Amino acid sequence: MPEPLEQAPPSGSGSFSESAPSSGAETTQEQKTEKETKPAGFAGTKTEDKTAESDAGQMAIDPETGKDRFLTDPVPPGKPQPVEWQGVTVKPEVELACTLSVSCKTILDNMDRFNKDKLEVLPADGVIYPARTVIFYDGESVFNVLQREMKKHKIHMEFEMTPLYNSNYIEGINNIYEFDCGELSGWMYKVNGWFPNYGCSRYQLKDGDVIELVYTCDLGRDLGEEWLGQSGR
Repeated sequence: MPEPLEQAPPSGSGSFSESAPSSGAETTQEQKTEKETKPAGFAGTKTEDKTAESDAGQMAIDPETGKDRFLTDPVPPGKPQPVEWQGVTVKPEVELACTLSVSCKTILDNMDRFNKDKLEVLPADGVIYPARTVIFYDGESVFNVLQREMKKHKIHMEFEMTPLYNSNYIEGINNIYEFDCGELSGWMYKVNGWFPNYGCSRYQLKDGDVIELVYTCDLGRDLGEEWLGQSGR
């Protein structure tokens, strides 16, 4: 039985690596700037926080921007709203199941841009973690499940909490990092075929959810996703 993870701290970073060779990516100032301008499914951005909590403890909306204090764009109708992990109590007595997979297949179509120093950690078929059913506990997030399964299967993962987005940002999996396949490359996640417009620590799972961690070489466009405000980029 997997051990439930405690919710992530409000700041800091983490990583673990038990199988893949350590060949961490150096990040230039230009790349850091690029990271800070990616949408919420990627990481956080630097901007002024104008929004306060409502009296009921729910996230208030800034009337000027239409966003909450974590800069979340309006969630499409019928899609789950983000849940702030600080207010969630995980119930380890309630076991549920979801499907998880991790893939970097888009790199195979962009080998001319891929970091040649990382060829030894690139799977021949682009599959890092094949789709399988995993157990999680009521109240856990996408990040909780991903972190536990990568550690369980000795797959390197590095992440960093982005306080402005109140979510962990996935920097690298299997020693494949953001920017390893161009300036618009990095890790994204989708659940039940949808790319949420908020971070994976804020996506509270439901029984039967299908989670996919996928690598993009073009800010999601090569995965069929056009981020709000990014289509003209």
